[in-house]
Amino acid sequence: MEILAKEGFDAVTMRRVAQELETGPASLYAHVANKDELAELMLDAVLADVPLPEPDPARWDEQVKDLVRAQIRVMVAHPGIARVAWDVAVPVTPSSLRQGEAMLALLRAGGLELKQATFAGDALSLYAKAYAYEASGWTWGEIDPAEVTARGEQMVAYMRSLPPESFPNMLRIGEFFSAETAAERLEFALDTYLAGLKVLAAKN
Repeated sequence: MEILAKEGFDAVTMRRVAQELETGPASLYAHVANKDELAELMLDAVLADVPLPEPDPARWDEQVKDLVRAQIRVMVAHPGIARVAWDVAVPVTPSSLRQGEAMLALLRAGGLELKQATFAGDALSLYAKAYAYEASGWTWGEIDPAEVTARGEQMVAYMRSLPPESFPNMLRIGEFFSAETAAERLEFALDTYLAGLKVLAAKN
């Protein structure tokens, strides 16, 4: 985890970890098969910090949002982990499985059928990872604000060079995409998605 935090995910190799532990790669392979497994173990260690609620049918939607927020929070708190989460396509470590079960239990408590809960949980997981990936980039300096600003200005300048009626809405949304609106955008997405799930559950 220290290598990940200080040097990034690309620096986390079996040889580099072995050096940090003052041992040889062969000794490390006796415990971990490869870098992919090592990445899963790092992700599992971080996700273990996420509290798992007991499903309450009266407030299942708030519990779902709390769980997603907690997942994002722990991924952003550890530099590089959000990228690891993307690189691990189907995590099957203890913490990942417990979180998956917890999310399904919450969605089922809300009245969703198992297939619906599965699809909904998958979408929420993808959103949590995507949000954490972007937030981590801003938090740990992986995204260059100056470069983002320059690209945004180039995009606006290009669109303004076209007929005004081509992008009447796109030219007005810049104010909504900023660090100040990040939390608001997250809450909007969660509220909107959960509202749709409630409608679906009511039809079951």
